[in-house]
Amino acid sequence: MASSVTILYLRSRSPAEDSLPRPPEPILFKTYTPPELLPNDGNNGNPVYLAIRGRVFDVTSGRNFYGPGGPYENFAGRDASRGLACGSFDEDMLTKDLQGPLDDLKGLGDEEMDALRGWEERFEEKYLIVGKLVPVGEK
Repeated sequence: MASSVTILYLRSRSPAEDSLPRPPEPILFKTYTPPELLPNDGNNGNPVYLAIRGRVFDVTSGRNFYGPGGPYENFAGRDASRGLACGSFDEDMLTKDLQGPLDDLKGLGDEEMDALRGWEERFEEKYLIVGKLVPVGEK
């Protein structure tokens, strides 16, 4: 009788019950140079990453803000430190030469650095750190 019940149970289950949802791909901590970070801008199915003071955050869950068409989209795939510190989304806040040194944030005052620390704290609470940003040639 027990084997009959088992067979009926197995026949009554749908194939969907036999399989679990596929887990997300693991995110590995990685060292990025600015050119390597750049494609992670949310386009073409890529994740959305941005860097703050050398740490790379996965902000894909905030794609509406940081991804294509979002108000902070120019920070995607880039070092957003100076722009966040200054409260500016202008292109001139971004490092132009991706092959050159990272932004050392010289010229920022105490108020801007405090603002940047506030952004960092929010990002640390909300997003995963998936890597670090280093200049080209220092990998």
